[in-house]
Order: sequence, then C-alpha cells, then structure tokens
Amino acid sequence: MHAIRLSGLRHLDRDELPDPGPPCGGEVLVQVGAVGICGSDLHMFETGRIGTTVHDRPFVPGHEFMGTVLAVGPGARDGTGALLAAGMRIAIDPQIACHACEWCEAGHPNLCPHHRFFGVFPTDGALCERLVAPARNCFQIPDTLSDAGGALLETLGVALHAVDLAHLRVGWSGAVIGCGPVGLLLVRLAALAGVRPLVAVDPLPWRAELARSFGATHIVRGRAEENVGTVLRATGARGCDVVFEAASAGPEAQAATELATPGGRVVLVGIPGDDRLALTHSVARRKGLTLVFSRRMKHVYPRAIALASGRESAVDLDALITHEFVLADTMRAFELHAAYADGVIKTIVYPGR
Repeated sequence: MHAIRLSGLRHLDRDELPDPGPPCGGEVLVQVGAVGICGSDLHMFETGRIGTTVHDRPFVPGHEFMGTVLAVGPGARDGTGALLAAGMRIAIDPQIACHACEWCEAGHPNLCPHHRFFGVFPTDGALCERLVAPARNCFQIPDTLSDAGGALLETLGVALHAVDLAHLRVGWSGAVIGCGPVGLLLVRLAALAGVRPLVAVDPLPWRAELARSFGATHIVRGRAEENVGTVLRATGARGCDVVFEAASAGPEAQAATELATPGGRVVLVGIPGDDRLALTHSVARRKGLTLVFSRRMKHVYPRAIALASGRESAVDLDALITHEFVLADTMRAFELHAAYADGVIKTIVYPGR
C-alpha cells in the first residue's frame, strides 16, 4: 500500500509498505478516509521531535483521522461498547492507552505513561491507505458528518478537554490566544458556554476574522504579548476569568498570566517548539492564578460527535478546512501549512483519492 513517511527534517517520502495483516481480537482493519495535518505534525516535520520524543528513523505521521471499517476481529466493540462491522464509518482516537495502569484505572487514559500514539514516533500513523486500530479507540460517525469533519473530531476533542479543565461558568470573561484550529474551536465552545466578553488574539488576520464568526466578541490582530492592554480594555480593565493559551506557549504563556484576573485560570494547550516554559513568577503568584496543563483528551468523542453532527450542528468543523490534498501531494500540504501561506487554517489529506 502507499504511505507517506517522515524520513528527515522537512522531508517526506511516498513509499510502498506492506499491507497490514488481518485484525486480531478487539481490532479493526480501517480504510483511511481523511487525515488532518496538525501543529504537532509540523513540530516533527520541522524539528525532528516533539517534546522529548525524537524520531531517528522513518515513520508514518498523521493522527487526526477517520476511515471505513474493512474487517473486524473477534469481539470488536467501539468506544461506546457497540459491536463494529465492515462498512461502518468511524473516527479514531489516536492515543492507545494501556487501560491497566493506575492512571487509566482512575479514568485518565490521556495520562497513561505506557501509551502509544498513532503518528508519533515510533508508532506509524494514518498517512497511509490502511491500518489496524484497537476497536475501543473507534467511534461510529453519522452520514451527516463529512470525512474531513470526522478527522477533525480529534481536534474538537482536544478543545473539549481543555474547556473541561477550565470549569467554565456562564458570564465569565475570557480570551483565547492563538486561533489555529484548536484555538478557533476553543472560541466556539467558550461562546457556547456563555463566556462574555470573549477576546480572540492572533497575528494572522484571516484566523482572527474567522474567530469572530466562531463567537468571539472582540478580536485582536497581533501577538498577545504586544497587545495585553488592548485585551484588558475589552474586559473593562478587569482581566479575564479564563485564558486559553493555544499558540506556541512561548511569550504567549506569559501574556496569558498578565491577561488573567486575580483568582483566574490559565489553561495551557499550546506546545512550545523548544520544550520550555518561562513565566514571571510574581505575576502568577500575586494573582493566585490556577495554571492548568492540558494533555490531549479523554472520554470526549461521543460529545464531539453530538456537537458536530446534524443539520444544525453547534460546531461546524468543515468551516475550518481551507486546503485539501491527495496522498501524493502530502509534501506540498506540509510545506504550505508550515509557511502559514495562502490563508491556511486546516489542511486535509485524502489517502484514498
């Protein structure tokens, strides 16, 4: 089968790999339908690493994906406990937790220290034609949800988990720093939760403008660290009860603490390229801020599907999609996204087209 492998810095190869074998018990064979390119994919593409994980040999990236079940192994039940069957359209949670450790048993599979993750070295991901996945990682999706929308349920799940950690209250004031796909979905979910005023901050004008249509009451076109006063004025100088940092967690993280009101919450969602976080201690300490680090997601796929499905869905995932490619053009898709060119927000690759 055809697959894309990341073989070096900013280098992707289109290779021919063996077909995956038949699914074993509790597994499904999946025809990959759509794959989203994520900021973490770009980290690995540009730097050869994400966090402390460094890839030293070629592997298949791609973790935002959906597909169609081709075959099922014995006892293949999805994440809700329903039996899976060939022909079903599914979204796939990319984290494969052990489901046996202390943290999994406590209900936190996103914190499992023994996990594997599709598309993060050394586990091959979804930029290929077919793969085998654990059935419990699969969730059936309705026909009202497009293939691309099914892939972006993972992105919505990350945003949902961050919102859960924020413990939002109706009438809180808030800000979202960074209006990439996750940031835009944070804007949408915060708006649905009744956060007002809701300020969206991004240096790319097309992303800031889309944030307005997603529910932001104020938009700031620029870098958060250079526009703290502008954001504070939107809150009447009070500050924000909650600030989501969904950029690079560099100077934006410091800006988030400066924007938060005393007693506020800062939820750190972005991943810094240099794996470092720097904050002025006195700002966060004197305000008594709660700093929360958001780690992927847990138990959110059914909610994400409900929010994004139907004729009057609360979250329009297709509105994020700006560029679409076939598998052979994946390198071009990565280069466009890494350069933030041509008004890119979310790029989708279709391995089967």
